[in-house]
Amino acid sequence: MSQTATPRIVIIGAGIVGANLADELVQLGHDNVLVLEQGPLRLPGGSTSHAPGLVFSSNGSKSMTEFAQYTIEKLSSLIGPDGKGSFQAVGGLEIATTPERMQDLHRRAGWNRSWGVEAHVIDAEECLRQFPMLNPDLVLGGLLTPGDGRALAAQGTQLVIERAQAAGVEFRGGTVVTDIEQSGGRVTAVIAGEERFPADIVVSCAGFWGPNIGKMVGTPIPLLPLGHQFAWTQPVASLAGVNEYPDSTSRPILRYQDRDLYYREWGERIGIGSYAHRPMPIDLDTLRAYRPDEITGDRMPSSLEFTPEDFVTEWEATQELLPELRGTEVERGFNGIFSFTPDGGSLVGESREVDGFFVAEAVWVTHAAGVAKAVAELIALGHSHTDLSGLDLNRFEDALTTPEYVSETSQQNFVEIYDILHPLQPRLSPRDVRLSPFNDRQRELGAFFLETNGWERPHWYEANAALLPELPAEWAAPERDAWAAQFHSPISAVEAWKTRTAVAMYDMTALKRFTVIGPGAGPLLHRLTTSSMLRKPGAVSYTLLLDEAGGITSDITVAILDEQTYQVGANSNIDFAYISREARAQSAADPAQWVTVQETTAGTCCIGLWGPLAREVIAKVSNDDLTDEGLKYFRTKEITVAGLPVTAMRLSYVGELGWELYASADVGHRLWDAIFAAGQEYGLIAAGREAFNSLRLEKGFRSFGTDMTSEHEPEQAGLGFAVKASKTDDFVGKDALAARAAAATKRLRCLTIDDGVSVVLGKEPVRVDGEVAGYVTSAAYGYTVRAPIAYAWLPTGVGTGDSVEIEYFDRVIPATVVDDPLYDPAMERLRG
Repeated sequence: MSQTATPRIVIIGAGIVGANLADELVQLGHDNVLVLEQGPLRLPGGSTSHAPGLVFSSNGSKSMTEFAQYTIEKLSSLIGPDGKGSFQAVGGLEIATTPERMQDLHRRAGWNRSWGVEAHVIDAEECLRQFPMLNPDLVLGGLLTPGDGRALAAQGTQLVIERAQAAGVEFRGGTVVTDIEQSGGRVTAVIAGEERFPADIVVSCAGFWGPNIGKMVGTPIPLLPLGHQFAWTQPVASLAGVNEYPDSTSRPILRYQDRDLYYREWGERIGIGSYAHRPMPIDLDTLRAYRPDEITGDRMPSSLEFTPEDFVTEWEATQELLPELRGTEVERGFNGIFSFTPDGGSLVGESREVDGFFVAEAVWVTHAAGVAKAVAELIALGHSHTDLSGLDLNRFEDALTTPEYVSETSQQNFVEIYDILHPLQPRLSPRDVRLSPFNDRQRELGAFFLETNGWERPHWYEANAALLPELPAEWAAPERDAWAAQFHSPISAVEAWKTRTAVAMYDMTALKRFTVIGPGAGPLLHRLTTSSMLRKPGAVSYTLLLDEAGGITSDITVAILDEQTYQVGANSNIDFAYISREARAQSAADPAQWVTVQETTAGTCCIGLWGPLAREVIAKVSNDDLTDEGLKYFRTKEITVAGLPVTAMRLSYVGELGWELYASADVGHRLWDAIFAAGQEYGLIAAGREAFNSLRLEKGFRSFGTDMTSEHEPEQAGLGFAVKASKTDDFVGKDALAARAAAATKRLRCLTIDDGVSVVLGKEPVRVDGEVAGYVTSAAYGYTVRAPIAYAWLPTGVGTGDSVEIEYFDRVIPATVVDDPLYDPAMERLRG
């Protein structure tokens, strides 16, 4: 694309994210870019200007780890006037002062190895060698990541601005954005006072100012600016002459997570960062505004006055960890502003509400260049090479984007930032945000709830503990270790047993669903999915959404209710946003093929009634024909249950005969009671998510975001059957599938644990021939198959029967590759 007089891509914010985004766009051929910055370009005054520059790769997210690695690579290549890069690879050292933290460091080391990052758990002696100031009586050991270190964020940002400018990108400092114009559901221009900048695409990289930019286009940006303390000590004797520059470091960046503190050498001083203080939310409306000529290294919007009263205990803990500091004082400090979100993740992607408005917010220096590259790919190519589902702006439901919810949850994430959190750890507050109509009945049955996306979801029912004496010995699961036993109950064995041998009902209300309505509904979904959607009413399809590169962006079910009404069972709000945008575009391009997309989750409910006796139960409350001929597998029809209108779909995620029964929320209470009462003579129970997850893994059913993402194509994920060979029409991603499948080097494989008792939880490294070659996705104990199960991405050369090893904390657990599904491979239980 050649330079024109009118910029078409406008980036708001010239910090490390915005500047790198402009640079990445140039590398993809987009030099028609304008970057607007309210501060001076040399020192914008946001988080980039004051960030201490810590880069730790360790992260439970594969994507975030990859972003950190790219940031390290890019900053290292940006050479300053002194001939040195903009990254110091001095290493990262996380220390443990408790046995619990020491164990957690093994888990974090596993994350690194799963994602291909060098990491070593080291003993106390090696910790002291790496950072000699440590108290030898306090430290038990540590996690060393040699490639991590310190980012010179300000230098790197200036260098990348200069490179982008040389390539034709225009940067304007001292330019405050006051509005964003839109027309016909698209952005058209950015307004800065009296100036108007036409734009096809606008990207907000405004950092903690992002919510104000979002308001200009009616798009919630769910982040909260919070103050974060950083201080410097007086000069330390042992550091005299150690570092070449007044702000440089030669030893690893240090994390003391047991006390929510981190440290780095700052020339002859020690810099101290603290998350141990009370949350300090910032009101943007009262934040002092500086003129560009007023901003200095010590005076900027993101640097607030230090509050020493919040640093007292942290300074005491610091002197205990680093005894040499007892002879010094805190020389100066400030409270810097950082962005936090309801789930702690960044906010990336295109607005659901306004086409052409993108965001890259709540991005820390650690991941800045990597996120910028992904957003540039999203804009230029239509997809990112790294999965963005965990960062997608649209992942939050509307109830989770209110200022009150964002404030409370973001503050809690600040408090918990260094806590040891179990993968199933629920938030403590707010709770009971989203409740199904069955909630009071579930409470009466002693449901143990975990929270997901605001929903209260039963994981097991204490009422079923009464059946434990009846549980056949072969169905009982072995005792788990302390970590795997958290948020687990042996009651789940009862619930799995009853599902397989009798009948159980599951609350599926939290499943995201919406309807696609109009004459263009079929053509729209036909174009977006891998299955045929131009079928007769009553058909149900399990199908995939792909990006243009053939990567899986979701798996969904689509039921054709009538010629112009399709019900979509989706994974999240991301699917709703994507299909809504595509529907708007199709309706605008061809009014005769108009489509509307309507959210239905909150107004409806769903019961999964599954098990070999499910048909006997439904016959007690419905006169409709639900035999194999009356409603075949993967078909739907309208029925009545206890006199209530219900949409029945013949499908099952647990691998047993039965139906998903959908009704309006107002009759849900009666629907539950009627089915529950009718099933008592057949041994019906209510069952929870722990049994559900075990059963679905036995059946080999995948979970999007866990087992596969946009980084995987269907065949390698074991989902080639969902790409219908009979579909000759074009669909999104079709052209890329063959080449991508041929280039695949890994496949999702099923493992069984050899010892029959060890249960892993996911993200653990998997060794092949002694070397880490993959990682676990989903895992559970398989009650029916009497073995722990794990799914893992492994090299294509690994075959059935091969032995592998799973790294679990500081243990190595042998496992065997097996064919899946483990249960009912002939599909006899489902098809009838």
